[in-house]
Amino acid sequence: MAGDTSSATPLVCPSCGSTFPEPERFCPDCKLPLTLERPPGGLGPVSDRHAWARKIKPQLAEGSLVRVAGAHNQAEAEFIQGMLLEEGVPSLLRRSAGFDVPDFLAAGPRDIMVPESGVDTARQVLLEAELISPDFSRPAVVTPGRLLIGLLIALAVGAAIVWAVAELVG
Repeated sequence: MAGDTSSATPLVCPSCGSTFPEPERFCPDCKLPLTLERPPGGLGPVSDRHAWARKIKPQLAEGSLVRVAGAHNQAEAEFIQGMLLEEGVPSLLRRSAGFDVPDFLAAGPRDIMVPESGVDTARQVLLEAELISPDFSRPAVVTPGRLLIGLLIALAVGAAIVWAVAELVG
């Protein structure tokens, strides 16, 4: 019958394995979308990418991206990303501004970005691992104007010292 929406295959929660009738769309306990029950021998094991995506908690994946930490290189950033994923926080790695060396793609600092809804959880995980300080302060950014003023002051102090030494000697 064309209008019949009932199915002989029940829907299953991919997390807890509970079965539900056809009209249900989400598991009431896990809040995950239900999938069709796999017939024995039908589909193979879950891929690494699919297993990775299952770890993400949907409530921690909402909002725009916010920087929560920095890493010295790609390997360290991926380690931090794995720690966050174990807590269900999705993250994205981005090259830090001002560092672009095409010959060394894995070298250089990285920013770890997470959605706004996962910021508190991510910071808690990073605090427990002692990867960030409790005040969440970012390192001060030196603007070119401030750098120029600092160099001019240093040059003036150096010139004053040279003049004073020349006056004492001469």
